[in-house]
Amino acid sequence: MLSSRLFECPSNLLTQAEQLTPLRTAIVNAETATVMKSAKLATEHNLIEPTLIGDSNAINSIATAIHWDVEKFTVIDAGSEIEAAKISVGKAQSGEVSALMKGHIHTEILMHEALKRKQGIRLKRRPSHAFYMTVPGHEHSICITDAVLNVLPRVKQKIEIIRNVTELMHALGNSKPRIALISGTEIATSEMPSSMDAIEIVKEAGNIALSGAEIAGPMALDVAISKQAAMIKGVKNEVAGKADVLIVPNLEAGNMLFKQMVYSMSATAAGLVLGMKVPIMLTSRSDPPEARLASAALASIYASHRN
Repeated sequence: MLSSRLFECPSNLLTQAEQLTPLRTAIVNAETATVMKSAKLATEHNLIEPTLIGDSNAINSIATAIHWDVEKFTVIDAGSEIEAAKISVGKAQSGEVSALMKGHIHTEILMHEALKRKQGIRLKRRPSHAFYMTVPGHEHSICITDAVLNVLPRVKQKIEIIRNVTELMHALGNSKPRIALISGTEIATSEMPSSMDAIEIVKEAGNIALSGAEIAGPMALDVAISKQAAMIKGVKNEVAGKADVLIVPNLEAGNMLFKQMVYSMSATAAGLVLGMKVPIMLTSRSDPPEARLASAALASIYASHRN
């Protein structure tokens, strides 16, 4: 860790989510102490009503060790990550649970089951992932998308990503989120495909259902988040210097950006898969309980907005 500050779950998310009905949530492969502590914390904050899926002996043993009485909740034995994912997705498909929380499971295994055409929980829209980032001591949070699912999205895919994240921002009370199309430049060049994508997306924004957001680009990261950088570079639009959402060029860029914020700034990364039948709380397996708690709060707010 380059930062010594403690992680914090953003109070604005907790305050909003704690007023809602607890979300019936399947904890996928809930058989490590970190996952169980996170599920317990989210339950104590009245954010979720958990169904614990995984090695039942390990789940019950950890529950005892962390002083959590899980007898009033459903515990389902699963012998592997794949089995835990199948059971969890099946319960979401049937409506028995209203959300999934990634436990100690590889993302590709969980998403493989979730994205199946018949047995999964995908919709006609393209799913995407968003990290809602909050930094201790800073009032303004920022959303990074997509750093997990869409590896190298182009114009069509980025438009779907924008639709998904706009819905999330509306759920959070931001009726006109400022969305920056990130590139390495503010001038479109064929040598930088993300800049060309940005020009096309901005042109199409007026012709498609993207009216619920203010979209601008291409722009470099400094211009998107720094008013001073935007002023010095002479970039004048409604997004420059005050972006709420960063549409990153590709997964690698987003992954590096969110991890840099986590490990250098102690940012809390609330992670959510959007555009599915139910929200999926998806964080890194190494993320602290605060990030998982924030993800549960975000999922509750998002699910309530969609219902």
